[in-house]
Amino acid sequence: MIPATILLQAGGAEGSPMSFYIMMGLMIVVFYFFMIRPQQKKAKDAKKFRESLQKGSKVVTIGGLHGKVLEVNDTTILLEVDSNVKLRFEKSAVAMDNSQQLNEATAKA
Repeated sequence: MIPATILLQAGGAEGSPMSFYIMMGLMIVVFYFFMIRPQQKKAKDAKKFRESLQKGSKVVTIGGLHGKVLEVNDTTILLEVDSNVKLRFEKSAVAMDNSQQLNEATAKA
């Protein structure tokens, strides 16, 4: 006769397919919450920001160019980067709003 402990050890060595599927499911859930969801939220916030651009806002482009918004069209904006220097950019090239940072810097000075 074979002792019961040997049979239990043999059954545990193979592993059950259910535990494999549970682990794969957990990995997918973790991947979603730590990678995909934050990226989607960031893209959604950036799109909302670009749609809310208004004349007079101070912005920074993805290339690091600081300017003031003079005109907003469907897909482009016109920036004044220096006196009498105007450049047209795609809305997707605007990285962030600089108005709030400038107000904080002048308040500290």
